[in-house]
Amino acid sequence: MYKVFVNDVPIILSAEKEIDDKYTTFPLKTVKLKKVIRKINKGKLLYVHLYHPNENKLLKFLFKKLKVVTAAGGMVKNSKDEILFIYRNKRWDLPKGKTEKHESIPNSALREVEEETGVQDLQLGEFITKTYHVFKRKGRFKLKVTHWYEMYSDYDGELQPEASEGIEKVKWKNFEKTCKALTKSYANIKMLFPDKYLAGQAENRIA
Repeated sequence: MYKVFVNDVPIILSAEKEIDDKYTTFPLKTVKLKKVIRKINKGKLLYVHLYHPNENKLLKFLFKKLKVVTAAGGMVKNSKDEILFIYRNKRWDLPKGKTEKHESIPNSALREVEEETGVQDLQLGEFITKTYHVFKRKGRFKLKVTHWYEMYSDYDGELQPEASEGIEKVKWKNFEKTCKALTKSYANIKMLFPDKYLAGQAENRIA
């Protein structure tokens, strides 16, 4: 199963013929993907499920229908177990960016995190996962595939938001502040966090 986000609405791709009753299921062979994306953007569809019995064909379908943009980023922690966030477009996010031609994905993750935040002395950790989301540029829908890595740094110098990328703030956040930030973040970013943060996020929303 895969989740591909259009804004904060997930399109579920799976080999299961039916999932939750609230989802509208489209067979992969007949779905008009761009039409579905437009309906999601207009608020006419909220729960979308694309089905094919062969799971190997799910991503191949997406990659055929949408131009793929490869990106990479990191969840950076320090010795205080704080997490590094950026603030852009009125949302808290994790640093990431497009992979350049002939650049390895791990190297692009390190470069983008440093460029967007000013953090130094980064150490690359384990690969976390990939996230998928659809965006529109110059009238065309594209699929961004972001490769996420754990990272570590004890840098305690000045953080420098990359203004040319629209980043207004860069902050280290402890557990409580991370939970609060996740209430103003993106659905695909929340997927990267363990359940304890999501539980804390729910508590912040109630408060």
